[in-house]
Amino acid sequence: MKPNLPAAHLEAWRRHYVSFWRVCNAVEADLQAAGLPSLGWYDALYELYLAPGRRLRMSELARHALLSKSGLTRLVDKLAREKLIVRRACAEDGRVQHIELTERGVETLRRIWQVYGAGIARHYAAHLDEADARAVARALTKVTDALNPGTRRDRPGV
Repeated sequence: MKPNLPAAHLEAWRRHYVSFWRVCNAVEADLQAAGLPSLGWYDALYELYLAPGRRLRMSELARHALLSKSGLTRLVDKLAREKLIVRRACAEDGRVQHIELTERGVETLRRIWQVYGAGIARHYAAHLDEADARAVARALTKVTDALNPGTRRDRPGV
């Protein structure tokens, strides 16, 4: 079955997909060159940073972070070993585990953001004027909202 996909939409998808991965790969290379953790670490730490009390249930972190459940479990183990987060049992329900961002985690998040933010500026924003940026944001917000109704929008940076 051939999808009924207009050429303009297919081209927009291809351009978005390729540019997204190229920018992410460039930022990952910048982070590696600076001796910093990956964007996956940033994503999990940032979600905790945004959360009330800088803490989420493991299930909430899994929903917000863009990782598989097994990938998130491995990442949480690494973040805990580095003392960037702590695990706490929920007082109301012993089966529930809270993940809480530590001050060391906030410091690491800020160090990553310095390189990440500069990478966004260099590899992405430098190629768009303000009107382009607003149009891209508007278009991608429609897609995100359609797939995740009722979720909060991320705030940029730390």
